[in-house]
Amino acid sequence: MRTRSGKTTTLAALALTASAAAFAFGTLNATTAQAESNGVGATPALGWSSWSFIRHDPTAAKIDAQADAMKTSGLASVGYQYVNVDDFWYQCPGSQGPNVDAYGRWVTDATKFPPSGSTNGIQVVANHVHADGLKFGLYVTPGVSHQAVVANSHILGTTYRIDDIATTAAEKNYNCKGMVGIDYTKPGAQAFINSWADEFASWGVDYVKIDGVGTSDVADVKAWSAALRQTGRPIHLELSNNLAISAAATWKQYSNGWRTGGDIECYHCESGGSSYPLTSWSSVQSRFAQVANWQPYGGPGAFNDYDSIEVGNGANDGLTAAERQTQLSLWAMASSPLILGTDLTHLDATDLSFLKNTRVLAVDQDAIDARRIVSSSNQQVYAKTEKNGDVIVALFNYSGTASQTVSVSLASAGLSGKGTAVDLWSGASIGTVSGSYSVHLGAGAVRLLRITPQP
Repeated sequence: MRTRSGKTTTLAALALTASAAAFAFGTLNATTAQAESNGVGATPALGWSSWSFIRHDPTAAKIDAQADAMKTSGLASVGYQYVNVDDFWYQCPGSQGPNVDAYGRWVTDATKFPPSGSTNGIQVVANHVHADGLKFGLYVTPGVSHQAVVANSHILGTTYRIDDIATTAAEKNYNCKGMVGIDYTKPGAQAFINSWADEFASWGVDYVKIDGVGTSDVADVKAWSAALRQTGRPIHLELSNNLAISAAATWKQYSNGWRTGGDIECYHCESGGSSYPLTSWSSVQSRFAQVANWQPYGGPGAFNDYDSIEVGNGANDGLTAAERQTQLSLWAMASSPLILGTDLTHLDATDLSFLKNTRVLAVDQDAIDARRIVSSSNQQVYAKTEKNGDVIVALFNYSGTASQTVSVSLASAGLSGKGTAVDLWSGASIGTVSGSYSVHLGAGAVRLLRITPQP
């Protein structure tokens, strides 16, 4: 995400700081995953996505520039690794659905992502991202394009055709439309998804986001989960959006993460044809209850995803500096993926220091979901205990207009006796604390503490 002030440390040093979990940012041991046995996702994903800022017009040049900026800004050195292309990478001629190849799979928009010789334009960008030492992500929606049904496309490697597996039920594709369902009881259905996953893997895709997923799409999720695994390439599988909490166990079994709510972007706030301001305080506020409600379901291999971090572009984020720290703190307490939505090529220096604060990143990467222990109209407090016994406490002023004192019983946070506290945003020592803790916070502000118990 963004950076925070604070010294950049090596990944090894950060792992020691986290001490609650392995802080590995490359391919992760599959035995740690509780969801997919796909070798990724032991800790929440860190990276960037094109949707919030670039929105409807991703191009190879824009994605390359964001990847380069992730590297040169130092974000990559503290663990941010995914560079994800969201919607609008494929040809969409109209409501009849995305254009498809001879095997019914979406066709890359070559105007936005030009090929290089025989190399597909998406693979060209993936190669650039990989050359920066980063990982590449891509977007898809459930089902199959109606165009493939009309063409009765072959399913690669089989004698079946798309018409053998397609239903007439509409599937969600928010912008292009024209996707219809797949009957996964039919021969050839899994082979179709396998062929699509194999193509993505051949392009160098490391992360797949399936958007428009609902409880009616469980069969699609299972199919994509199996398809990505059979490629032999470790590929993170993320589900979006507004996933049903009643099906949390299913999302956990078949994916590495899932969006718990709608988009965090403040679409009605935008002006002048730009995507700024990216979000609003009320959008961030809406996540507090989600973090509390979804707390039992996240963990190594499968994480609750509260949507993009809108920190990086100063006032254009749509949040005050205090509110930006709050967004990062809440996501870190929840061990949510930190996927940046801002323009990395024009990073605000203060925001960058926020995003690179390795003390805060360690809280996110411990892979432990915090409990909400105080909830009132204007005060929220969350806490979690690290594997080494340290207690992490986040005190939030939920009000966006007034300052106030926020208090918490440290026993309710998990501290018995006394401890030594450190302010994780500033790095300053708070000294010895016991019994209760109170802090006066400005509107939308946070105090994030690591408390080490004393004998």
